[in-house]
Amino acid sequence: MKTALHKSAIPPSQIFVIKDLEDKHFDPIWHAHSEYQLFVVLEGTGTRFIGDSIKSFRPGELILTGPHVPHVWRSDEAYFDRNSADITRGIVIYLNENFLGDHILEKEEMLGLKKLFVKSMRGLEFYGAKKLQVIEMMKELVGLQGIPSVIHLLHILEILAITKEYHYISSKAYDEGIDQHETDRLNKVYEYAFKNFRKKVLLEDLAELLHMTPTSFSRYFAMKNNKPFSRFIAEIRIKHACKMLTETDESIAQICYDCGFNTLSNFNRQFKELMLKKPMQYKKEFMSI
Repeated sequence: MKTALHKSAIPPSQIFVIKDLEDKHFDPIWHAHSEYQLFVVLEGTGTRFIGDSIKSFRPGELILTGPHVPHVWRSDEAYFDRNSADITRGIVIYLNENFLGDHILEKEEMLGLKKLFVKSMRGLEFYGAKKLQVIEMMKELVGLQGIPSVIHLLHILEILAITKEYHYISSKAYDEGIDQHETDRLNKVYEYAFKNFRKKVLLEDLAELLHMTPTSFSRYFAMKNNKPFSRFIAEIRIKHACKMLTETDESIAQICYDCGFNTLSNFNRQFKELMLKKPMQYKKEFMSI
């Protein structure tokens, strides 16, 4: 979707890094790094951006992303309120391709892991029984050290390499490097979009943020995000509408206007185009689960 801020996670003295995260909200900055990342959300809700994909997230989500796949788990606005008691929790594991030594993935025994890493360049979302098993193993891994921790990690990776219970996330793989200047510029757009999607968003205002003409901004955004800005802002609005449909008793019309749409007909059309069903059908199906 965007060129993203690069982060380095693993010190030279370690094979991998695991972090037990707990904070008011997840890191709100769009970023990428050269490590593979396995992340589970244990507590918190919001909107997830991975590659060129936008989707709401909830507890229990297990995601594997490859090096340079840009991503952010943007917590809902309530988590940024100083007076809110809401918190976010998760566990994240970082590891390099050569975490067991150079050329290790070329060995016959590692063929399955090599295939898993290749697939992760588009981001993988896991589901089903194996997902639940891996989440419990990640919780156990937090308390392990030394050789037992490495063995436990290999077992986790083996399960993920074998399971068929996953979906690709991004429509394309990411292997490009990181440009800090573009990261800064696009994070400005990202922040502006999230703060203002409930009202009319003008291309002139966004273009001014990046010191561009509206035409140049539109061309630039589409090139970097694999979609026009109008589609990007519509996806943010629709994902927020999905959240309101499942968590509130607001009417369809009220949700339409609260999410930044000017007409009910336009809201229904764009919702069906993205979610493949009408808003009321989406709500009924969710409630029946």
